[in-house]
Amino acid sequence: MAETTTRSKAPLIAAAVIGVLAIGGIRACATMGDGDEGPNNPGVVPRAGCTALTIAASPEKQGIMQAIANDYNGSDREVGGECFSVTVNPLSSGGGEQILARGWDESIDGTPPDVWSPAASTWVGLLEKDLASKDRPNLVPEGEIKSVTTTPLVLAMPKPMAQALGWPKKAIGWGDVLALANDPRGWAAKGHPEWGKFKLGKTNPNISTSGLAATVGAFVAATGKSSDLTMRDIEDPTVRKFVGDVERAVVHYGDTTLTYLANLQRADDSGAGLGYVSAVAVEEKSVIDYNTGNPSGSLATVGKHPAPNVKLAAIYPKEGTLYSDSPYVILDAPWSSEEKKAGAADFLEYLQSDAAQKRFTDVGFRTFEHEAGKVIQDSDELIADGVKIELRAPGPDVLDAVRSTWAELRKVARVLLLLDVSGSMGEPAGGSTKLELAKAAAIKALSQFAPRDQVGLWVFTTDLTTPTGFYAELAPVAPISQNRNLIERSVRNLVPLNGTPLYAAIRAGVAEMGEAFENDKINAVVVLTDGQNEYPPDNDLDGLIRELDSGGETTLRVFSIAYGEGADLETLKKISEASRAAAYDATNPANIDKVFTAVLSNF
Repeated sequence: MAETTTRSKAPLIAAAVIGVLAIGGIRACATMGDGDEGPNNPGVVPRAGCTALTIAASPEKQGIMQAIANDYNGSDREVGGECFSVTVNPLSSGGGEQILARGWDESIDGTPPDVWSPAASTWVGLLEKDLASKDRPNLVPEGEIKSVTTTPLVLAMPKPMAQALGWPKKAIGWGDVLALANDPRGWAAKGHPEWGKFKLGKTNPNISTSGLAATVGAFVAATGKSSDLTMRDIEDPTVRKFVGDVERAVVHYGDTTLTYLANLQRADDSGAGLGYVSAVAVEEKSVIDYNTGNPSGSLATVGKHPAPNVKLAAIYPKEGTLYSDSPYVILDAPWSSEEKKAGAADFLEYLQSDAAQKRFTDVGFRTFEHEAGKVIQDSDELIADGVKIELRAPGPDVLDAVRSTWAELRKVARVLLLLDVSGSMGEPAGGSTKLELAKAAAIKALSQFAPRDQVGLWVFTTDLTTPTGFYAELAPVAPISQNRNLIERSVRNLVPLNGTPLYAAIRAGVAEMGEAFENDKINAVVVLTDGQNEYPPDNDLDGLIRELDSGGETTLRVFSIAYGEGADLETLKKISEASRAAAYDATNPANIDKVFTAVLSNF
């Protein structure tokens, strides 16, 4: 890796519940994607009478790219006498790589893109590898792929915490994070026992650009050198131990850093900005967005929330860091044409112009040549020349090994799946029923758990003949290597029954999981429901929220899925946010497969 400066308890209500039981898209409400935060779309201003050009861009830059595209559409530019009308659609980088690798399906995925611009070139290499492994034609053109804009990965820390580590005078890196995370005294080792233990926020490298870059950075830090990461490095037991120790400091994973930043903003609003997380691996631009009170980075929400009481400081890891370089890939795809490729090349030239690059730097990005603009230069929490060692992205084979090794080393999960089997789950959806779609998605999603992860299954509805009358344990929490067949069998046998005791079921699940809370694991409840609370014995939402908000160091997180149009999304958001987790929107039942995948990326 080259040194450079910045510049260069019964089974899921089994089908017939006799006697005792009679037989016993993706979109997260607080998240949108990768280092890919959104939504940002300012609205498309098309150019009438011109050839449509579609770009799929990572959500964190989609809004500003569409704004620039609108300027382009309003110009008189032509290529060979032909004009183009550019639309920029959001597409998370990891998700986009997976879609392109399996083959774009317009009926599912929408209009196919002429250009793909993920957050970082790492995804381009992985796409080529995945296409080759599936014996599919390469969509990536030969030759140099140029960049649109850049932003480096940083460790964002509440400013007082960064200062306690010696920032900004002292260089800080992954080694310092690991030392503090492993210190049983926690922040007391730095004179601040009131801050508790060190807690790291880090996203899932299978779908998140920042998560993948942070994992690469941790591997590089473990080698003690700044040369190219090799397969031998990844297999080194000392390196693996270092990375595994870093992962054990993680609060939970996720599909986007916005889960952390939105939760941190809510904690800061309540005067607890130093109690939620100690550091989050994010892109530099996200630090700017958070510090202005706009953690989503959306152009539509600029100025709608005050700046935080405790700002974040950007730490540029001393061992080196990767840039998210926003490559501009003009696809060699079956739907491509030479005319559209020429138009795409012209729009790239427009994006790299001085005027367009200033649009990027004005919202906190760096130029495609890594130059910092005034927003970064004027910030007291960022350092314009903070990147002293720029890491080169490993090749696809090494990157693939990084992801697979992370799956072995990541923090173990301990999760209770809590599924609604009320009568409304039998309503039709997409040629089937809501319950049938959810069952298929749940079974498929189980493959995301590692063998050592612990998973259990409850179902809830009213008028059961179980001791509580409102939930049934179908599979106890146990290693999924032992539990998977039982869970799958139970899920397949589910049938819709009665009402929705939502609050009581969540309260019981949290209590059960809390009694056996394990500090070295990600402890969580995942609840899927398609309705509102219908259980008069427990209508105490405020009490439930207070209980979830008082967990402290033993917070048990409740990730919720609002399933179908009747789901109470706003209430689920309150519940999940109180537990420092996230709610996911599956009000369109057809999206449940993708949503389940996004939810389980937290583990």
